[in-house]
Amino acid sequence: MMTGSAQLSTFFKRASACAAALLLLCSCSSLRSPFSGEEKAAPKSQVYLRENFQADETFSRLFDGNVEETCEAARRALLSQGYLISDLPDKSRVNGRKRFQPEGEVHVEINFNVVCVPDGQGDRLTTVFVSALQDRYSLKKSPNSTSIGVSAIGSISLPLSSSDDALVKVASETIPAGAFYDRYFALMQRLVSERAADK
Repeated sequence: MMTGSAQLSTFFKRASACAAALLLLCSCSSLRSPFSGEEKAAPKSQVYLRENFQADETFSRLFDGNVEETCEAARRALLSQGYLISDLPDKSRVNGRKRFQPEGEVHVEINFNVVCVPDGQGDRLTTVFVSALQDRYSLKKSPNSTSIGVSAIGSISLPLSSSDDALVKVASETIPAGAFYDRYFALMQRLVSERAADK
């Protein structure tokens, strides 16, 4: 029969062995196995690295017309699609805005910016530069609360059933060149040709 001190010594030896095994198990689990299939996430590339500044960018087109005629076609093209035009003193620029609601609590706004620049001799040619900014908004709800003063215990804040809804911008991006601008420039070209034919 083991004495009390021998039992206590055996207990501590077993406890030490269990603690060492547990420590070893934890340290092994913290190390990632090379066969686990997990890969280290690649660092996100910087946005400016995608800016090539190539000569074949499609944010611009050359039109056969002067600045006034071409910018008027740009304005009419936006108006025909439901864009709200901003009144600018500079007739060589056109700004338009249109709002969309693709989902119940998601709103999208497209802001068009058009700049007309004379090109060629006699200013009979105009280069049109277009960029469109897309802003995305989400509907956020914040519950209302009111405070009631009670002399014995002080002020109590009680939530109410109503809430304040607010549109919060969650994303903003310049629409990349592509079919979106091609359709706009095609409509502009048709309007420029129609005005030239009326003369």
